[in-house]
Amino acid sequence: MLAAFVPPALVRDSPAPYPPLLVGERVAGTVKLELLVDEAGEVDTATLVEGVHPQLNEAALHAAPSLGFSPALMEGKPVAVRLFFEYRFEVPLPVATATDGGTDTAPQGPVTLKGLVRAKGNRRPLIGATLVSDAAPDFPVQTDEHGRFEARFPTGGQAVRVFAAGHKPGLYREALKGTESLEVVYGLEPLVLNPYETVVRGDRERTEVSRVTLHDAELREVPGTMGDPFRVVMLLPGVGSMLSGVAYPVVRGSQPASTGYFLDGIRVPILFHLFLGPAVIHPDFIDAIDFYPGSPPPQYGRLMGGAIEGRLSRPRDDRVHGSAYADFINAGFFLETPFKSTGTNVSLAGRYSYTPWLIALAANSLQDPAPPGRSNPKVVLDFWDYQGRVEQDVGQGKLRLFAFGSSDTFGSEAQDAAGDTALQSILFHRVDLRGRHPLGKGEFEVGGTWGLDRFAVVSRGPQSGNEIHIDQSTLSARMGYTVPLTQRLLLRTGADVDHKRAIVDLLSVEDGEEVEADTISAPVALATFAGAYAEGVWTPTDRWTVVPGLRLDSYHLSGGFDHKVIEPRLTVRHKLTDTVTLKGGAGVFHQPPTTLISLPVVDVGSLLLGLQEGVQLSMGAEWKAFTKWEVGLELYVNPMLRTIELTPFSDEGLGEDLDGGDGGEPDVPPVPPGEGDFAQRGFRRVRARQIDVDEPPVSRDDWDLPDFSSHGLAYGLELLIRYPLGNNWFGWLSYSLQRSTRNTTFYRYDSNGRVISEAKDDLPFAFDQTHILNLVVSHKFSNNITLGGVLHFNTGRPEYGTLGSQTNREGTDSDGRPAWVKVDRDAVDRLPPFFRFDLRLSKAWAYETFTLEAYLDMLNVTLNQETLGFEYEGGGVSRRPLTKSAVGLPIALPIIGVKGRY
Repeated sequence: MLAAFVPPALVRDSPAPYPPLLVGERVAGTVKLELLVDEAGEVDTATLVEGVHPQLNEAALHAAPSLGFSPALMEGKPVAVRLFFEYRFEVPLPVATATDGGTDTAPQGPVTLKGLVRAKGNRRPLIGATLVSDAAPDFPVQTDEHGRFEARFPTGGQAVRVFAAGHKPGLYREALKGTESLEVVYGLEPLVLNPYETVVRGDRERTEVSRVTLHDAELREVPGTMGDPFRVVMLLPGVGSMLSGVAYPVVRGSQPASTGYFLDGIRVPILFHLFLGPAVIHPDFIDAIDFYPGSPPPQYGRLMGGAIEGRLSRPRDDRVHGSAYADFINAGFFLETPFKSTGTNVSLAGRYSYTPWLIALAANSLQDPAPPGRSNPKVVLDFWDYQGRVEQDVGQGKLRLFAFGSSDTFGSEAQDAAGDTALQSILFHRVDLRGRHPLGKGEFEVGGTWGLDRFAVVSRGPQSGNEIHIDQSTLSARMGYTVPLTQRLLLRTGADVDHKRAIVDLLSVEDGEEVEADTISAPVALATFAGAYAEGVWTPTDRWTVVPGLRLDSYHLSGGFDHKVIEPRLTVRHKLTDTVTLKGGAGVFHQPPTTLISLPVVDVGSLLLGLQEGVQLSMGAEWKAFTKWEVGLELYVNPMLRTIELTPFSDEGLGEDLDGGDGGEPDVPPVPPGEGDFAQRGFRRVRARQIDVDEPPVSRDDWDLPDFSSHGLAYGLELLIRYPLGNNWFGWLSYSLQRSTRNTTFYRYDSNGRVISEAKDDLPFAFDQTHILNLVVSHKFSNNITLGGVLHFNTGRPEYGTLGSQTNREGTDSDGRPAWVKVDRDAVDRLPPFFRFDLRLSKAWAYETFTLEAYLDMLNVTLNQETLGFEYEGGGVSRRPLTKSAVGLPIALPIIGVKGRY
């Protein structure tokens, strides 16, 4: 008869070496742990129950995961169990006790073996590694804080065994001579390469209501993100999407361009390459990301939505570091080297896309063969980016020069003289110089940035063509000072100024030559933005934190457009218990008018329409659950007092003949504010105006613009349950309930599709997604295989026609024939919900001086199709049956690649 329960038994020991740095303190004692042992007898987690000293506790926690047990059995079946385990630490002595009760001294004489013990792959010195010679097993030697050792082992041939917590033991055979010292370098293979470990960082204390900070593997190993840190933001609470795989976050129901992107305080015009591309910054340049879905601190100015801040990795001064990778889309490199003699560190990175070759192969295989003597146009969809950093120690401070930029080009390019070319490109460069230095009790920072943004459209045929080039140059400066005024009051203050100048070049080409008479080059926007802010962090007691803030901004657009605003902000946090914190905040925010994404000139020139204004109110709670888990719940209400959101897409274009007639007078009158194309409704009034290169930029009197402004409301609830990095896994569950409305003017139609009246109502915003759910899990196994998955679900947007089709119903046309009829905008359908599953699988290998990783990262493994709209066909003069079919593609992106790290 089987026993009811058979406890586990230790079958594989994992000694915890005594930390060398504690030898002088002579600390000894027993560290008690609680182990969770799985069905296979492996240690899943180790939890400290009773400690002795932080370094002894850490040594025990590092060693425990390598312990091995026989599986516990319950009625003959393996089960997971919890058990207590103890590590006893004694101070190492220079003498060893012999078995006969006498005392043997350690071998004396000259050093016969010395060297370095380091980890294979990353070459990190191993502190506290133990070396034992078979010729002197009772006299181990340990490495110091630099991973170095000196041993006086007996001479002759012998085996040297090397042990270190978290690494496979090493066996080395040496021939030691008494007349000379042998110097060696031993490399031990880690049990787990780049383990998911909890790292204590010097991040500032939480003073905001809304902030999520991600580090390390949470940024680079999330499935479906192509290893790109900024794409991970799409899986956090409060974030919706325009299209699955397109990484432009819709934060709390605002337009994508309402969210600001920053890189160490530098405003980035475009964070991602177009379409399904990665971010414009190499992943290895990013140390952490701070995401503020709402109420960002006052140093983030001129925003109506959230803020995303990428923090650059700190330069490493120990040795040269580098990485290189290649996958189906692009290849990139990162190199960092210190110059210790001068206190200088240089870092370089870059990426290049070779998608044009792949796209061309696919496109050519689908295109019809070109006529004899002709070539099909080449499909273009490529990108590149670069980053360079030089950091220099200057006294007690730092001086840093950082340059970065990116380029995207897409369209088609003629391959012969008879072909057509249609290309669009977006490019930017930034060069930033900043310095930091202690000043009084605080730290002072000053910096300046030069930037260039370029947007170009090229359209050329066999005989003629046109080109539009928009260049926007930026000069900006900023300063900041942080100082503790008292033990309970910290002051942060600063100022910034941006000067922007935009120039438009219109080129006309005939027979391959530029037509000077039709060429225009003129400044179209000249603007200066200036702001100042101050924020105090007041902790009247250990449980209360009050953070009042104030920001002042001035907007000036040449031509007489001036706006000055005051933005008060307040955050309060109360530590209810040791694990529960309550929080709340409020603030006023402004921003120039926004388009779908930020584009040169538009985000400056549109200032003539005035400013957007909104209020952000939020409250919530944070709970540190079960020692490792973090739970956050937040409710927000954002009244949008004035919105100017310019959407350059509409299914209701001007002059559209809805009744399917012969192209006579359109049935739709001029589109009211809230519907239609910004360019058609506004700048059509001035497009005939001749621009003179000698006249100044536009003035208020040159424009006759309708009122584009509206107002709205966003509100919702956000839940985040997170297990941060630790015990070789991480993950989170995020849920967002969010609603966003705008006061919209629209038309009402009769049963024949004819406009009968105009109405106004508070309708769901074009990007409104009511429910969004994300589940992220990643686990690193002991065989250096990492497996992770992401489940994503969202409900559909309104079918307005803004980014797709507009809802139609079966009806009749003016002649009584069956036809599709547009419904009123307040009666449109929602697009169907969407679900997808992403997967990432990788395997890593450690070599003597580098590591190699092969990975498969796939977006939408399930190949589910996200519906972007519907195609309504038939009826009217065609007399075909009415049919409705979904429009969309199963956007799936399989990325297979390799990455090496040195």
